[in-house]
Amino acid sequence: MNIILFSRTQVNHHAEQLREIFDAIARLGMEYTINEEFAEVIEALLGIAIEPLKRFSGRAVAKGDDVMITYGGDGTLLEGVQRLPNFDTPVVGINCGRLGYLTVDNGEGIAELFERILRGEVVYQRRSMLRIECDAIEGGNCLALNEATIHRHGATMISIDTHVGGKKISTYHGDGLVVSTPTGSTAYSLSVGGPIVDPMCQCFVLSPLAPHNLTMRPVVIPDSVDVELSLMSRGCEAFLSADNRTYRLGDGSKISITLAAERLILATPHNNTFYDTLRKKMMWGVDHR
Repeated sequence: MNIILFSRTQVNHHAEQLREIFDAIARLGMEYTINEEFAEVIEALLGIAIEPLKRFSGRAVAKGDDVMITYGGDGTLLEGVQRLPNFDTPVVGINCGRLGYLTVDNGEGIAELFERILRGEVVYQRRSMLRIECDAIEGGNCLALNEATIHRHGATMISIDTHVGGKKISTYHGDGLVVSTPTGSTAYSLSVGGPIVDPMCQCFVLSPLAPHNLTMRPVVIPDSVDVELSLMSRGCEAFLSADNRTYRLGDGSKISITLAAERLILATPHNNTFYDTLRKKMMWGVDHR
């Protein structure tokens, strides 16, 4: 089995946890590759010399029987997804960030986690993704696991003409619009008042950002329809964000969002259900009296 290790330089790396990771890989006879930035951190913190053939920049190279392990928070996992060799590679997240809805382990059970991965005892789910098409994106399109967002950068509100399945739903006037997957419903969409959606649902959520018309509310639509957005920036600077990537938009920019053919294979936290995670992360049902 080949473990693809991924982390970012801005992560708060804990030497004792990193040591556990490399001890587990060695003890279980696993192979590994590691992104260049993470390799430099490992060498500095642990003094482990990582040979050039084990390093990768850009996308990882598939070795066969691969599993990507990200070390950080949800943002690190989202960036790691962009570095996968293919979407047949499962992703497991070790959380050393803050809340962490996508990550599996909190760093306290690393040895056991690697053993479960080797034994095939980790439960995975196939998560839907967005395909976003826009001239502002290099190559014309990209994928996103959580959301695509059009947002203003300035004092003037923007307008986003929105069609769903060829039918006009509204023109959103305000700070912008979030189009999220069910996985992304607990991310940016939730913070702007969107609903929590079970990640196995087949839908998108449209959540307006600070709408000028206060009757505007989030809308849940089937993921079988195309979402077409047209920006009227009214002289205001505006951007398109796709998970952790940002692109500058011009007035009149058009963005098409559809369900991607690709699906991410994501480990579920401690093999728990989505509702177990909600109770833990949001402390639902906890009596504070």
